[in-house]
Amino acid sequence: MKLSMLYRTLLSLACCATAGQAQANEHARAEEIVQGQCFICHGVDGESSSPIFPRLAGQNEAYVIKQLQAYKSGQRVSPAMQPMVAALNNDDFVALGKYFASRPTHLHQVEDAELAQVGNFIYKRGNEYAGVAACTACHGPSGYGTSAMPRLAGQHARYTEKQLKEFNNRTRTNDNMVMHTVASKLTELEVKAVAAYLAGLK
Repeated sequence: MKLSMLYRTLLSLACCATAGQAQANEHARAEEIVQGQCFICHGVDGESSSPIFPRLAGQNEAYVIKQLQAYKSGQRVSPAMQPMVAALNNDDFVALGKYFASRPTHLHQVEDAELAQVGNFIYKRGNEYAGVAACTACHGPSGYGTSAMPRLAGQHARYTEKQLKEFNNRTRTNDNMVMHTVASKLTELEVKAVAAYLAGLK
């Protein structure tokens, strides 16, 4: 009986050690890719300093993986991203998803507080007169999203604006059709307002 318990304990410890080593290897691989490629546009910790590239710090793991797979397959097109993912495989995408999801997020100053207040209203309540649903329905009250939906909190306003416009004109088609409908009903003011509001969330 005691030998059986000892065996189970040793087996459990061995499994934990193996899992721990696998996680360490995965993290090391992600750091290698980030420091070799991703940091140029997204920063080492996913805090992109350029408003044309998305902040990835704290982004949902499954969402990062999904987008990388979409770039790899050509379902989502970007002249900058296609070459970056060409030599990567799905294990690399998983490692990168976990890596960026674990990076700390930061509070960013809102450039236009009054515009952001309009965005706060649209994000939380939508625009019933234009048939725009509240963004919270999919992305949550704090903009953290879900495993299937992106985290929007803290994203560069300019990047968010660009994505909404691409959903509207159908140049971005790899995510659900709801976004095409929502984006098509937003005015230019509402797009800028929502983007400004989200940029100030942590």
